[in-house]
This record gives sequence, structure tokens and C-alpha cells, in this order.
Amino acid sequence: MTASASGLRRTLGVGDAVVVGLGSMVGAGIFAALTPAAHAAGSGLLLGLAVAAVVAYCNAMSSARLAALYPASGGTYVYGRERLGEFWGYLAGWAFVVGKTASCAAMALTVGTYVWPGQAHAVAVAAVVALTAVNYGGVQKSAWLTRLIVAVVLAVLAAVVVGCLVSGEAEVGRLDIGASGGAGGVLQAAGLLFFAFAGYARIATLGEEVRDPARTIPRAIPLALGIALVVYAGVAVAVLSVLGSDGLGDATAPLADAVRAAGMPWLAPMVRIGAAVAALGSLLALILGVSRTTLAMARDRHLPGALAAVHPRFQVPHRAELAVGAVVAVLAATVDVRGAIGFSSFGVLAYYAVANASAWTLDSSPVARVVPVVGLVGCAVLAFSLPGVSVVVGAGVLVVGAVAYGVRRVVRAGDERG
Repeated sequence: MTASASGLRRTLGVGDAVVVGLGSMVGAGIFAALTPAAHAAGSGLLLGLAVAAVVAYCNAMSSARLAALYPASGGTYVYGRERLGEFWGYLAGWAFVVGKTASCAAMALTVGTYVWPGQAHAVAVAAVVALTAVNYGGVQKSAWLTRLIVAVVLAVLAAVVVGCLVSGEAEVGRLDIGASGGAGGVLQAAGLLFFAFAGYARIATLGEEVRDPARTIPRAIPLALGIALVVYAGVAVAVLSVLGSDGLGDATAPLADAVRAAGMPWLAPMVRIGAAVAALGSLLALILGVSRTTLAMARDRHLPGALAAVHPRFQVPHRAELAVGAVVAVLAATVDVRGAIGFSSFGVLAYYAVANASAWTLDSSPVARVVPVVGLVGCAVLAFSLPGVSVVVGAGVLVVGAVAYGVRRVVRAGDERG
């Protein structure tokens, strides 16, 4: 096994990296995101999924090119810093850490809601503590557990798709791809569904723990994204064929409601278990990604320098992991953040906008710049198509981060002059 200069051990191959990305993408979002997306887009849900997939593809290609050049923990925080300047890297890292910390708490509460609704907060805290301990033991253990989780979730989703499509309740006519929600509804649905596609960032943020990153990362990112797209499209078609866009938009638990409507109520408990396991997988991968970006920002003193420590035995950023786990546990114990999906989407879209802008600087040829331009424009359009509250709160968080950066620069300049 080789180790990077920072002390993080390079143990992840292509298969491991793909699994980590799938653990983030094929997670709890597929069990919940379809309902708000269908409510926004109506019969244009599949169009919204296609738009989200195109933007995600552009982001993935930009991220893959950058990750091959800069195989360091931190992902777009590093790319923005190296290609655009310190401020843009910092802003991307800030958007990622804040938005994804809220997502971690939301995933933990999703686990609690499915496992023991009456004690959702207590179960959520227990899940955070347990998964933080797994991550503390080394990234290879995390990848092994993620592989198991992904296998369970894919099996459940396959049962849902097959069960719905072969039932007598499935009707092709319910797959009308007209945009009854209008163009705005389709774009809003795409923005909400993008939340579920964003997991491939975890592959890039683990850049220092991937073997032969220049070869592994560009292969793993499109593979993970492609598998996730096939899964999402299959589930969306199956559920729509049974519930229709109106029924899906009103569903409280879309996949469970779909199997009941398809005449298979016995499958609903399996869906419940799959949702809980999927949320665990998303939480595991999110804690990995946030802690690595925290490590990168701590190295540059944008966060406390103590968080940059790497454990001498396990070669993981143990202080960053413990800090992230503690913050998420507090949020999961005290706040209901299940409505944070829009806020998190805004932060992630801002993060990828910086990634595309960074990739734009890699090659001056017009053809090479098509993908990052489409990705950048797509991120901006989807971000401002999200619900108004999400846009206001997300923009406010970015402003707070920018002000903090400016104050720190002023203070640092004063110390240097003194």
C-alpha cells in the first residue's frame, strides 16, 4: 500500500471508488426525492430527471479531469484554489461543508424515522456515532460497509421495479412526458433530483486515498454516475407507471405507496428496510466527504489547524471526522432538517459551478470548453430554480462565508504588518 505525502493511505481501486460514489447517489434520495420533484414538474418528471442527468454528467466530466490533475483531499476546494484563486476554492469548500453537514443530519433523521419513528432523534444520533467510528477505523472499512449497503439497496430497488412493471396496475399511458408543471416546474424538479446525483463528488474528495488517481478517478466517476442514472430512470418509470404523476406528487412514501398500489403490500416492509439502509449508506459517504474537505480547509487555516491532523495508525483525518460527527450528532438530536434538501442542493450546485469554472481553464479550445460551459450554466439555472426559501438561505450562507473570508484576510494582513 502506498501513502500520499500527507499520510493518508492509498487503498481504493476503481471498484471501491465506484461503490463509494454509488453509496452516495443510490441512497435515501431515491426513496424520497421523487415526490417533491413530481409535485413540481407533474408529468414532466422524466424531463426533469433528464435535465439533472445532463448537468450531472457535465459536472462529473469536469470533476474527473480536475481530480486526475489534483488528486488531493478536498475536491473542488482544491481545484478552485489552484485554477481560480484562493477565494473561489474557499467558497466552494464552504458551500460543500455547510450544505453537506445539513445533509448528514437529514440522512441520520431519515434512518431514525424508518427504524423507530417514535425515537427518530435518538436513533439518528446512534447512527452518526456508529458510522463515525467506522470511518475512524480507516477508509477501507468504510468502503467495505458501503459495498454491503449498496448491494442491499440495489436488491430492494430491483424488486420494486420488477414488481411494479409486471403488475396489472402498470400503464404505459401514465408515462406521459409532457411538462404539465411548465418549464419552471421541470427545472425545479431537476434541481431537487440533482441532490441525489451529487454523490460522485465523494470520489474526488477521497483523492488522496485512491490508488493511481490519474487513471482511477476519471474511470470511477462516469461509471458510478452511469449506474446511478440507470437505477433512477428505472425506478422513476416503474413508480410512475403505477401511481401516475399526480399520485406520485401526493405520495408520502413513494416507493412503498407504489408497491401497495401494485398489489404487493408484503413488499412495503422491505422497502422500509431498504430506505433505512440507503440512508445509512448516504450518511456514511457524506461523513467521509465532509471530513476530507474539512481536512483540506484546515490545512490552509480556513478552519482550525488542529483539524488537519492525520491519525498515525489509521491514516485518516481523525480530528476532522470526530468534529464533523459531533456537529452532525448535535443537529440530529435537536433539529428537524429533513426539509434541507433544497438548501443542500443550492450549496452543491454552487460547489459544482466552481468545479466547471475551474475545468474551463484547463484547455482554451472551444470544443474542450463546451462541457464545462454547459455544466456552469446548468448549475446556475438549477440553483435559482429551486424553491425561494432554499435560494435565499443558500445565498445567505454563501455571503456569510464570503464575509468571514474577508474578515480573516484583513486580520491576517494586520498581523503581518504588526
